[in-house]
Amino acid sequence: MIRSTVAKADNVAALLDRALSAGEGMLRLTPNWVPRSFLHPGKRIKLAPTDWYAYGAHRGGIDERWFASTTEAANEGRVPDEGLSYITIEGQKFQLRDAVAEAGDRLIGKALFSKYKKWPVYSKFFDNMGPIPHHMHQSFEHARLTGQEGKPESYYFPPQLNNVDNNFAYTFMGLEPGTTKGDVRRCLENWSQGDNGILDLSRAYRLKRGTGWLIPPGVLHAPGSLCTYEPQWGSDVFGMFQSLCEGREVPWSLLVKDVPKEKHHDLDFIISQLDWEKNVDTHFKEHNYLEPIVDESRSGPGYTDRWIVYGTIDGQQLFSAKELTVEPGAKCKLQDPGASGWITVQGRGRIGKLPLQTPAMIHFGEDTEDEVFITHAAATAGVEVENTGSEPLVSLRYFGPDTHPKLPAVGAAKK
Repeated sequence: MIRSTVAKADNVAALLDRALSAGEGMLRLTPNWVPRSFLHPGKRIKLAPTDWYAYGAHRGGIDERWFASTTEAANEGRVPDEGLSYITIEGQKFQLRDAVAEAGDRLIGKALFSKYKKWPVYSKFFDNMGPIPHHMHQSFEHARLTGQEGKPESYYFPPQLNNVDNNFAYTFMGLEPGTTKGDVRRCLENWSQGDNGILDLSRAYRLKRGTGWLIPPGVLHAPGSLCTYEPQWGSDVFGMFQSLCEGREVPWSLLVKDVPKEKHHDLDFIISQLDWEKNVDTHFKEHNYLEPIVDESRSGPGYTDRWIVYGTIDGQQLFSAKELTVEPGAKCKLQDPGASGWITVQGRGRIGKLPLQTPAMIHFGEDTEDEVFITHAAATAGVEVENTGSEPLVSLRYFGPDTHPKLPAVGAAKK
């Protein structure tokens, strides 16, 4: 592993051309680490133990790795490029965000770049020792009030990153049917009295490796302690509704960080951000739970491509994800209708000319050979993936909005 030097912004065009040529339309990305001050690292995302607090103890431990991200992390005291992915070539690196701005049609496709002028999604591993406080992400409508975008998201629990459960492998989602807005209001009124009791109004679901969930904006959830792959919209808005989590205080500021200042103590407004119908849905699991589905049209002898994130949110295809497994000695042609961010979770091999190797340990600031951005041009033309190792080569890749003309619906795995 080596460390790259950061190239000046005015060199992006020339470096991008060389990177695209060297990777046959695919771009090597460097690890992108993000800390969270209010959580404890789960220690399963392969960051070296000496580097869990590489940003400083005051920033909290590193518990997330973001993939193919052009989205900034909304952390207090953040470094300027926190959350932004870098492309590496010839010992230099530059931001994926700048590359998309330079050559958006080629990297993410003309339709996507014309509509969004950016790569509008990202994914990450979040890896915690215990649960995250019960929280929600604002809708596009509410996020717009603070000049931001909403955050629908999804989960998948990769078995390769979950050798242990850690402290609480259950996730509270939504609210118990019959809960009233008055019940939630009392929890907010009791914020400074220790545990405000918001979890008493919810129900927990046991997390199962190799499955996932859709989480629409405005839905309360307290993610459990399985390491999670999380394709989502390119935003970092949230509001914490739980005042005490595992004995740790959650400050009021984390409830209202993405609320207009004049509404910071308006309890009715804060509660109005919740999608009430979805929170008290009597069939919440039926409408949001995801089992993997084999894509027969993209699978063959020695390789299997599975849908792991699919379905729509309020009728919109905002993101999706697949898991590709290639058996030892096998190869396949991978052809997708759009760009994707790729992370290797098991084995070694190659994608086009780029080698793939799953690291056992990564030091902060080091480059690896496990992450790739597959551009629209390369994806639509097709790229060859080969397993050159002795165990299955397994990768996860996520896509942007409206990529697939035929996407399975939630519940399709039962049919």
